[in-house]
Amino acid sequence: MSGIGFHIDGATAILTLDNPSKLNALTIDMLDALEAHVQQIERDNAIRSLVLTGAGEQAFCCGADIGAWGGLSPAEFARHWVRDGHRIFDRLARLGKPTIAAINGHAFGGGLELASCCDLRLMAPRATLALPEARIGIVPGWSGTQRVARLIPEGAIKEMALFGRRIGADRAVALGYAAEVADDVLTRALEIASEAQALSPRATEIAKNMIHAAIGEDSAAAIEALGSDAAAASADRDEGVAAFMEKRNPQFSGL
Repeated sequence: MSGIGFHIDGATAILTLDNPSKLNALTIDMLDALEAHVQQIERDNAIRSLVLTGAGEQAFCCGADIGAWGGLSPAEFARHWVRDGHRIFDRLARLGKPTIAAINGHAFGGGLELASCCDLRLMAPRATLALPEARIGIVPGWSGTQRVARLIPEGAIKEMALFGRRIGADRAVALGYAAEVADDVLTRALEIASEAQALSPRATEIAKNMIHAAIGEDSAAAIEALGSDAAAASADRDEGVAAFMEKRNPQFSGL
């Protein structure tokens, strides 16, 4: 079992972290499945948005399953567990479609980092955020001190990472990390996803790339994606491809 549920609701893909006996802790299989599903969603034009949530009511995701990484050597931990997680989380963050985290329960460590990859976050009233890594002698490894630090003010993130404190849903909204508190976060997330589908998918994709370029979310890739988009829409691109296929010199118009 991958531990990731995949479901389509209209034009919205729903990914559910499904490891409730361990508070939806992330395993290697779950990370691999998450990456595969994100790739599938990216390539499927019929899917217009993504909602990410957790199974059960207690936890969205309590972080990484210690059993999955606790036995790794320091080199293996840094080279594979941390780097692979970063690659997969980055792929979710840069998905060219609107994404919503329906934080149905506690989001700790890697769970907080995962939710932070989404464009919009909703929280259940009892949900809390935490970065508890120091309690077991490690530090955030999947952008908890990087991407999350762009979303939560310095003082608040230090409360979590340095003092082990939790942030509740109402405060998360006040800090600007979460957009809303909702009793049924999945239903509310699907409503918002449906509203987003009334917008131009190309316009929202380009806007997302522009925002990411501005905030430093892989600026190089965002800028090249924007430039490639403009070049691909030109008459010169069509002429260049046609000339190559027809084995002739291109006659570029500059249009």
